[in-house]
Amino acid sequence: MKKITLILLISFAYHLSFAQNLSKYNLSFDQLATKWDEAMPLGNGMLGALVWGKNDKLRLSLDRADLWDERKAQPNLNTYNWKWVQNQVDKKEYGIVQKTLDDPYHQTTPTKIPAAAIEFNISGLGKVLSNVLDIKTALNTVKFQNGVVFNCYIHATRNEGFFGFENLRNTAILTELIVHNYAGNEKIANDNSHSGEGLQKLGYAKGDVTKTTNTIRYRQPMTDGHFYEVLIVWQKINNRIIGSWTVTKDAAAIIPPISATAKEPTGWDTHIKWWANFWSKSSISIPDELVQKQYYLEQYKLGAVARKGAPAITLQAVWTADNGNLPPWKGDFHNDLNTQLSYWPTYTSNHLAEGKTFTDWLWKVRGESEKYTKAYFGVTGLNIPGVVTLNGYPMGGWIQYSMSPTVGAWCSQHFYWQWKYSMDKQFLNEQAYPYITQSATFLENITFLKDGVRMLPLSSSPEYNDNSITAWFKNWSNFDLGLAKFLFKAAKEVSLAKGDKKGAAHWQTIANQLPDYEVNETGFTIAPGQNLTSSHRHMSQYMAIYPLALLDYNKPEDKARIDNSYKQLEAKGTRAWCGYSFSWMASLYARAYQADKALKQLQIFASNFCSPNSFHLNGDQKGGQYSGFTYRPFTLEGNFAFAQGVNELLLQSRNGYIEVFPAIPSTWKECSFKDLRTEGAFLISASYKNSKTDNITIFAEQGGELNLKLPKGNFTVAGKQVKTINGIVNLTTKKGEKVVFLNKE
Repeated sequence: MKKITLILLISFAYHLSFAQNLSKYNLSFDQLATKWDEAMPLGNGMLGALVWGKNDKLRLSLDRADLWDERKAQPNLNTYNWKWVQNQVDKKEYGIVQKTLDDPYHQTTPTKIPAAAIEFNISGLGKVLSNVLDIKTALNTVKFQNGVVFNCYIHATRNEGFFGFENLRNTAILTELIVHNYAGNEKIANDNSHSGEGLQKLGYAKGDVTKTTNTIRYRQPMTDGHFYEVLIVWQKINNRIIGSWTVTKDAAAIIPPISATAKEPTGWDTHIKWWANFWSKSSISIPDELVQKQYYLEQYKLGAVARKGAPAITLQAVWTADNGNLPPWKGDFHNDLNTQLSYWPTYTSNHLAEGKTFTDWLWKVRGESEKYTKAYFGVTGLNIPGVVTLNGYPMGGWIQYSMSPTVGAWCSQHFYWQWKYSMDKQFLNEQAYPYITQSATFLENITFLKDGVRMLPLSSSPEYNDNSITAWFKNWSNFDLGLAKFLFKAAKEVSLAKGDKKGAAHWQTIANQLPDYEVNETGFTIAPGQNLTSSHRHMSQYMAIYPLALLDYNKPEDKARIDNSYKQLEAKGTRAWCGYSFSWMASLYARAYQADKALKQLQIFASNFCSPNSFHLNGDQKGGQYSGFTYRPFTLEGNFAFAQGVNELLLQSRNGYIEVFPAIPSTWKECSFKDLRTEGAFLISASYKNSKTDNITIFAEQGGELNLKLPKGNFTVAGKQVKTINGIVNLTTKKGEKVVFLNKE
């Protein structure tokens, strides 16, 4: 009889000829992690697992992206609304606002919740010799001293995880399901992860566990008739075990039985096919080992948490804390930077399908967004809460940010980017145009004209002055103003592309009514009369520089504003920065061609603000070398903003043109990239050798006008000298055309 084993099923993967050798970027240790936030992360957008060791057991912490308890805690927004908040600020009676709109966030629900865990008794297997996560195939392999090998992965396209033990001989492995203690008081002490209350606060009834010889089923009732199920099945074949698991919500869990005769019982062939396609989309090569490894680990995590049909990336995505408590900040959707930063690298890295999971989710919850907009702001149009549940319900919190009037403007940028980087006309017509113009309609409706200038009744800048009444400004903050300028500009552009000339003219009129940025000798202020006076973690006042790219360092006026801003920022230091601050700052520096400073931010992030498994832990994990924050709450936005910081060194889509190798650090003599994507749907590959650009290849996916700012050199195309105006070459490309620039210098 043919022996079917998990290890045989996976072995041929290493003989496949992928374009990249990714093995040097694997996570590799000689032991199991002893903390959940240092575990080996596996995922497929909907299901997730963390592989680690707890109490001499090998533990798989199981998660599902849509496991939410959405019991509402927010007050009546028809009564406690935007106008009421303005009145309370005017009366300087803000305590009632904090109690009514902010405090509900601190209640137990709504919240993301974990599923369960699988544990295996490994006490008889001896010491762990190696523990490797192969990022090319998303496979975790653990080898033990007595020869036993453990393998596990989550299938890329099926909501099923697999595990296996090889070479068991006479060793017995007991499979156990560990349910979360919803009735007790389990709590891991001193984990410093900013976790919430214990899970028992949810008040769930005890779940039912049903066991057979080779299965375990767990059904956990939630509230309002909701429930979730965990199912584990396994088969012992000679000296091997092959098993699988799944988690379902509001549906019975079903897994096909493990077959001892099927050619591909775990679907490994389709799994690695998905990952091979994912990795084929783009690649980079840079001479900084620390930064390059972190970059590829970020790309791996992106592939693990973003999938069509799954929710958008939350704070922890499919890796909810496994410590007996609610996850940090409830594991929710934070649209005041966390969701947005998480999708930054999807566009340049040529992962539009992964990026579209954000716009898909925003589009899915737009009905709730419209209800919230009407109820709280009292106008038509579209805005989305800054802190929101799976199905789009507002959660409250610091309302300057959780109920900000410009959240929709920032989310609209992703509809704009998804269109600009794909030039997908259907997406433009069906989603980008309506979402962006409805968001612009809302912002027009809540602003007003004063002496011909369009004003916002109340403005703020994320987390500046935290949750006090002084966090509100009566004039535009540069954060809100930058977003308003972007939104009306984008509304005009999508209107023109849609053929709506009347709409385009209208949005241009509205944009012309906005004031200029508030800038002084310190560069961009927080708001009029409010300079940056101390270190601050959120780069909100610099939105116009990046990500909105409304300013261009090549323009003298913009250069002065940017230089002065960075001088002030540097003078105030980084003591109040989180990890994501450094990631974001890398892109800000890259936009100003300050490559060495950008690289330094990336190096600091990778070395000081990440767990050994590459998770962004917010605080400085080396005792506060760069930040006064030394805690360790895990959130993902810093990871993905880091990846975009690397992309920005190599390739930038600026306002109307593309720039190749715009910010190469002085220590990099050679680097290259393949199939990075730009606005206009161009795929770019380029090589940098001996401190100069050697070649650039452009593939015009959709065709159209190409404006390329060439690096220094003597470039030819098809043997002919390239003509430029102000260093920019203009070409009209055909769909599918390839253009190769060679540097003859």
